[in-house]
This record gives sequence, C-alpha cells and structure tokens, in this order.
Amino acid sequence: MTERSILITGCSSGIGLCVAKGLTERGWRVFATARRPEDVIRLQDDGLEALQLDVADSESIHTAVAIILGRTGGKLDALFNNAGYGQPGAVEDLTREAMRAQFETNLFGALELTNLLIPVMRKQGHGRILFNSSILGFAAMPMRGAYNASKFAMEGLVDTLRLELRGTGIYPSLIEPGPIRSKFRPNAYLAYQQYLQPHIQRKADPIHQAIYQTLEARLTKEGAVVPFTLGPEAVLKAAIHALESKRPKARYPVTTPTKVFAILKRILPQRLQDWAQVKAGS
Repeated sequence: MTERSILITGCSSGIGLCVAKGLTERGWRVFATARRPEDVIRLQDDGLEALQLDVADSESIHTAVAIILGRTGGKLDALFNNAGYGQPGAVEDLTREAMRAQFETNLFGALELTNLLIPVMRKQGHGRILFNSSILGFAAMPMRGAYNASKFAMEGLVDTLRLELRGTGIYPSLIEPGPIRSKFRPNAYLAYQQYLQPHIQRKADPIHQAIYQTLEARLTKEGAVVPFTLGPEAVLKAAIHALESKRPKARYPVTTPTKVFAILKRILPQRLQDWAQVKAGS
C-alpha cells in the first residue's frame, strides 16, 4: 500500500498529539504541527515529523504547507484542522479583540489552510479533510459565546464545503467531541485572563462577577469536571474511520453528551432545549 500522508494542526497535546501518534502507528506519514517552537522540538524528540504552524498567522500557514508539499512531491492525502481553544465569557463582556482572536484560531486559519490544500487534492483526485468541531458546534451553552459562535460557523462552513465537493473524491467530515481529557481548560483560563479579566475589571458593576468566580474555579480545577469525560483516544477512533473508510460520515459525535444532545436537538421544543443546555453548561 502506498504511504498515506496527513497534516495535523494543534499537536502540542491532547487530541492532536493522540491522533498524530495513533496514525503514525497505523503507517501514516504524519506532519504534526504546533504553534510554539519548543513544542515542535518536543514532538520531534518523540519521533514525530513535526514543524511549526500557527493557524492565526497566514505566513506561517503558507510556509508550513510549502515545506510539507516539498517533502511529499506535491501531494497530501488528508488534513485534520484540530487547532483551537475556548474563549470563556458572557456575550455582553466579549470585546471585538477577543472575538477576532477566537475566530482567527478556530475558523479563519482552518479555512485558509483548507483552501490551500483543496487544489492539491483536486489534482490528485482524492482527499479527506477533518475539522475538529464540538458539541458546542450545535448546542450553545452559556458563558461560551465566542467558542459557540466559532464552532457553529465551522459547522455551516463545512456543510457548505461538503456540498461543493461532491463528486471530487474529497470528503470533509466534522468531528464533534464532548468533554475530552486535554489542556482545554488551562488554555481557556489563559484566554480568560488575557481578554476577559482586564475588560471586566474596568467595569464599575460587573453583572456576572459571581458567575466568573465559579468559572475561574472550574477552569483551574485539576482533573475532569464534567461527567462522561473520555480520553483523546475516543477522537482517534472517529478520525480513523473518517480517514480510512470508503464512506466517511459527515459528522462524528464523540462522547455520550454529544450523542444525547444531537438527539435532543431533533426532538425537543426550543424552550426545553434551552433548559437542558443551561443545566449542562452550569
């Protein structure tokens, strides 16, 4: 069998690292990318073919793609748009700067990277493009408005892309994890400190102060804080099917909460959906 190749973003930890290692073990040639140079060195020390790629930086994206295509002779079988983070905060406290940063990483970088590689896949007549979405890509929860919006936008973009690529041999798929053990909460806390705390502190009467105190405790707590949390291996299983099956699915819900909410979205009236989503997000 000809060696298959894939570019994965956000491989410094969690889902990206797990999928990179798992696919390498299955014989894939994995280009594992990370934003920080020290993470790239660590990935290389782990035996992965790693290079730097910051999805919020167009120059970084173009440079990484040029290097990878130079190594593969201009071909690439798959792309996994995994890099992302969650910006906490009430919608009324989100600044344009915070929202722009959220979309740059979670959506705009994935779009630019995908659009660079679609012509490569069209030319070779095949390709798989995976997007790491979330349960919050179809079920909004409070205090996560920026992240909800970025993932809702991703779902709409990928649904459109799937229609436009019919008959090309290129298959986009959405991976929709629920709670997964990763560095998601510590990274979300850093985003909270950078974009939300200064804005809140400037307010004379921050209406959500009590909620933010609970949020801070949740983001800094060690271990899983949500029931049914799974390891990143659950996402690896979905990614393998999306990459290797003859008939990849449009969506891969991962974890029990994601599967349950996907059903509730279809059967519950909006008022009850809202109640369930507030309870789940509190």
